[in-house]
Amino acid sequence: MEKTKVGGEAEEGGGQAQAPAKTRGPGRRLHGAVAHKLGTAILSGEYAPGDTLSGEVAFAEELEISRSAYREAVQVLTAKGLVESRPKAGTRVLPRNRWNLLDPDVLAWAFAGEPDIEFIRNLFELRSIVEPAAARLAAERRDKSDIKMMKEALAAMRRHTLATEAGRAADRDFHNAILRATHNDALMALTASIGAAVNWTTQFKQRARALPRNPIPDHARVYDAIAASDGEAASEAMRVLIDLALEDTRSSIQS
Repeated sequence: MEKTKVGGEAEEGGGQAQAPAKTRGPGRRLHGAVAHKLGTAILSGEYAPGDTLSGEVAFAEELEISRSAYREAVQVLTAKGLVESRPKAGTRVLPRNRWNLLDPDVLAWAFAGEPDIEFIRNLFELRSIVEPAAARLAAERRDKSDIKMMKEALAAMRRHTLATEAGRAADRDFHNAILRATHNDALMALTASIGAAVNWTTQFKQRARALPRNPIPDHARVYDAIAASDGEAASEAMRVLIDLALEDTRSSIQS
């Protein structure tokens, strides 16, 4: 695999790598960039399960980074189930069934290159199982603050459109608000994963052309049903929303 430099000077964390939040220090930015690079390589198949990553010294020299930055990046990948490190054996890529595929960072790495089409289908299957049921519960349990959050997110989607980052952030907020409105702690724990899946699949659909249709009215129908406390209608509206989103995605894949 061809490897490129992550940054200019190791201790400054400079350069071209995608840095996390600006509030983090240079070291955090650097090892985050290395983790992004390695994670993207693993998710894209450049490193396959069972492969051993380059040794710590060799990798640090090739990328012109500190060994500590490399070690910290590997710790990130280990925590997400992508690799394991053993003395003398090195760092090995784990089987795919060990990967935490719903981790927001792992989802970002999966979509950083050309994502696996079967994985995209898997995400839509997950959403079709979780979100219609969540919409039904939200219609039964939502309170005024939940409705306010959904209404504001929907308004922001209309204002910005899903072609913008602000609009996609509002889309995430809308779906997250529905999960929170279930008042079910286990479902609420899925907000980051579902939100990331919504965001990345929406971006993926627009990689080569504009969205084939405006999906915001589909969201409005979900909102109206939840606001009316109609669980059956909310569940059906969410099912239709996800089915249509999958059709849009298939259209994007075939284009």
